[in-house]
Amino acid sequence: MAKLKVRAGGSEVEIDSRDFYVDNQTVGEVINLVTMHLPESEAPAPRHAPAPDLLEGLEEAEVHESEFSGPVPIRRAEIRAKIDALKKSSFFDAPRTASETVEELREHGWDANLLDVSKELAQMSVERIIGLDSRDRRNYYTATPVPLTH
Repeated sequence: MAKLKVRAGGSEVEIDSRDFYVDNQTVGEVINLVTMHLPESEAPAPRHAPAPDLLEGLEEAEVHESEFSGPVPIRRAEIRAKIDALKKSSFFDAPRTASETVEELREHGWDANLLDVSKELAQMSVERIIGLDSRDRRNYYTATPVPLTH
């Protein structure tokens, strides 16, 4: 599964690969076509003009096709940003374990060590970036930090 966000001016469109198939050859064309239909975008390019390589202009653009390639190993220093991406995509709206988080990272094309992910989740809960709920001798992480009790 992949998500593609296209922003033009104040408009934003998010495309989920579950909606339709996007591969490395068509992702630039999809971005171009979606941008042309956003209300604040510039006039569309003529049909005969080649689509520019829009991926080059995107910061931290990543294309991953999990059905064709394995996940890419990520360094420990990158884990927090990847967890933040999962949080923004509503993954932590339901309580999740560290193991579930590692599996979801793999679904997004990132391979991370369970211990490193567990440590980062614990640190993020201490910093009150994400919530921690301990029950049944397991830790569950949520998008909303639990209020401090006195």
